[in-house]
Amino acid sequence: MLKQYKYDGSEAINLKKAPTSPKDMKKHKEELIAKTAANQLQIQQLQDKLYADGREGLIILIQARDAAGKDGTIKHVMSGVNPQGVDVYSFKSPSHEELAHDFLWRFNKALPERGKIAIFNRSYYEDVLIVKVRELWKKYKLPERLLNADIITRRYKQISEFEEYLYDNGYRVVKIYLNVSAETQKKRFMERIERPEKNWKFSEADLSERGLWDEYTEAYEDMINATSTERCPWYVIPADKKWYARFLVSEAILNALEKIDPKYPTLSKDQVDQLHVYKEALESEKPSTEENTFEASAVEVRAAGGSVIKDKDVQTSLDTQNN
Repeated sequence: MLKQYKYDGSEAINLKKAPTSPKDMKKHKEELIAKTAANQLQIQQLQDKLYADGREGLIILIQARDAAGKDGTIKHVMSGVNPQGVDVYSFKSPSHEELAHDFLWRFNKALPERGKIAIFNRSYYEDVLIVKVRELWKKYKLPERLLNADIITRRYKQISEFEEYLYDNGYRVVKIYLNVSAETQKKRFMERIERPEKNWKFSEADLSERGLWDEYTEAYEDMINATSTERCPWYVIPADKKWYARFLVSEAILNALEKIDPKYPTLSKDQVDQLHVYKEALESEKPSTEENTFEASAVEVRAAGGSVIKDKDVQTSLDTQNN
């Protein structure tokens, strides 16, 4: 099911014709909601292995128009994962300091350690979207030789090379575009205006960006076609039905983790033998007459002093205690 929404550069997308809602899937709604929950459990298990393994990192990158459901999708699909192994970044307009660096600088700083997952709520792709549509590049403090319309084309190339670089350094990038229709966006905007508890989500900027709907459609289409590769494909997910979008996003993330196939670290024979030593040391503790404490075994006392515990130490300690 996910495959039909995947773009790896082998064919171009016509975004105006791309689906924003599932066809003939309503009868499968409950089944797919249950499958999403099952995917979440698998994601949790694989994330734990990824964190323990520490050899690959995963970047989940989500782009969308306003009210497409980015925040809710992240919150729902990634619920239950160990927060220690996940970093979430919501990138806003760049600061003065960030604009004084190359456009990838602030995102490079947010790359996770291998073994962790980073979620980019918006990303460096904003630099070929709003920067293109609003022609913000014209105001950049750059050499004159760079200030021309080719700057966007160059950035497509730079982004693709950056993602290739990440792949070659142990990172996989899952790129998701939540494709919401104009009708559904309007409906969600109206809900934000009419419901007091959602008023804070709406701003005048939402309307000004909606007024450039066609321009953004072209920008998203060009972005996807220019940066879709076999290693870093785009998933263009229908977003009018949240339950369907969340299922597909969970499938994309699970698919990436399964390709990584992380494993828990395997201990050597000496390390496994040492675990038996530690177990015997714990079992040789004596209860104390005082509450919530114990008498440490002789082996533990030696370890606390910085000595390495060996199997013979445990045996000597047990012999001493038995005599």
